[in-house]
Amino acid sequence: MTAPFSASLPNEYTSSASDNPLLDRAILAYYDELCGSVRRRGHSAANSQEIVHDIYVRLRPRHDVLENKASLKAFLIRACINLGIDRFRRERFESCLFSGTEQEALAVSAPIASPDHAMDLEHRLTILKAAIMEMSLQRRRVFIASRVGRLSADEIAERMKISRNMVDRHLRKAYLHCLDRLEDTL
Repeated sequence: MTAPFSASLPNEYTSSASDNPLLDRAILAYYDELCGSVRRRGHSAANSQEIVHDIYVRLRPRHDVLENKASLKAFLIRACINLGIDRFRRERFESCLFSGTEQEALAVSAPIASPDHAMDLEHRLTILKAAIMEMSLQRRRVFIASRVGRLSADEIAERMKISRNMVDRHLRKAYLHCLDRLEDTL
């Protein structure tokens, strides 16, 4: 059994910007135990090696993570086990996600817009723009502040120095005006 590494190593083992010798030494020293811990949680030998490798890759650029750990071995084992759990969850999710057959996938309807839909939409937008321009200036400003600016009725009333009831009246009449103009296209 190997003693855990302490964070106070000689100068030759301290971290630099390009490498992480503390992690390197810990992975080399505990590699078999890390793989064994992951295998005991239900992973295959190859999968457990991948998990240990993934932990190494994730921790390699993060020098501060390993400093001041009471036991690097315990920390690395827990990190590997947690990554193994995450991998099981992802595999279970993917198996549910991709469990159907090709026939089932083809049977799912997808909303496909017809070419006429785009033309109809442009026509309706043109009518809506014209309807907005037909409104009085104050009603148009209230409508645009509400719909485009996403302002509440209270905010509009405060900014335009009108009552809340007047804002509600302008919005109601603006909506009715737009619906009236769009009635033939609905």
